[in-house]
Amino acid sequence: MAVLMATASCTAYRAALETSGEVVRERTLVRRVGWLAALAQTMTTQVLTERWTGAALTDLASGKSGDGRALPAKGWMALRRLGWGCTAPAGVYVPERVRRVAEEEAARALRLALHRRAVLATVCATWPVDPSRRSEAEWRALRAVLPAGTSAADIRNRTRQVRAHLAEHKELPADVTEVEGSPAVAAQVLLAAADKQLLTRAGAAGIASDEPGTAVPGGPDTAVSRVKLPLCALPASRADWAWHVIAFTVPPHVSAHAEWCAPTLRVAAHRLRVDLPFTVPVPTTSAVGHRVGLGVDWGVNTLLTGTVARLIDNQADGAGSGPTGTPNGGCAGGRVISDGRMLRYDASAISAKLHRLRTHRERLAAKRDH
Repeated sequence: MAVLMATASCTAYRAALETSGEVVRERTLVRRVGWLAALAQTMTTQVLTERWTGAALTDLASGKSGDGRALPAKGWMALRRLGWGCTAPAGVYVPERVRRVAEEEAARALRLALHRRAVLATVCATWPVDPSRRSEAEWRALRAVLPAGTSAADIRNRTRQVRAHLAEHKELPADVTEVEGSPAVAAQVLLAAADKQLLTRAGAAGIASDEPGTAVPGGPDTAVSRVKLPLCALPASRADWAWHVIAFTVPPHVSAHAEWCAPTLRVAAHRLRVDLPFTVPVPTTSAVGHRVGLGVDWGVNTLLTGTVARLIDNQADGAGSGPTGTPNGGCAGGRVISDGRMLRYDASAISAKLHRLRTHRERLAAKRDH
């Protein structure tokens, strides 16, 4: 049984103050979440600006703190073990869990930079004689030392950075910090780094999952988040923070058996968006009898884009049977190959008809007006 993880984008229109039950309308709710997101963004930018150095990235990449202990998997804990915690702006009171949110976002940005750093170092180490056209041998040498999961876009982007730096400084860059500025982060609230002191969630039954015995109104397609939000742009004390019960509707495509995770809050187009990650169990499809598969995805410039993959036997290429000794397409030793030919949905005929209908409609409208 496999697990599929996805994110549902929801919209929250109102909330209620937990202490008084006062209804907080959408405009006020968006403003208060925006204040929280701005505070988190300010503290995250502070950490990234201070730690955007080659030495800091080396310390993070080592996986160990100064005392030799391994860094935790959670980003905010790793930053604190390295002594890179953030501080609130002068004169502003920020709860401890809000600092965690800011540090988690900074840690994610720095860890993403480590991948770009590794790809950049590999590109520099295998820099070709002619950067505009690598030979086959140079491509093989580059792919042999690239980090796992490196895409063609990563290679192209890092190559462009190196070429621009080389044209300006006449030497290869020593680190990613020389070709990039400190990462820019969005104004969002990563509640995945928070606990029940900043967030509690309620499922469809209306029982808060992080606080046993606390009931909130809910329905089969309703989720409730209890979040502590500031009451002003620059809160000076604890009195300027209050618990808000935010209810939002879960889209119908989210299964009733899905397990919800902590959401992310952000403001987009004057709306409060609640990005709700969820996981659903997916049964593993048996490969026995299936030889050809079609993969289709929504395209950017085309409506649908797809490709065909075929399952071949190890015996077909002289490798013998698979590890389990089963020499057919259902074995673990089979390989999936594709010729790389892209399939596109051609909607030019329908588009041409739409243009003809539009022209005909405009002509009739002109006759009517005349």
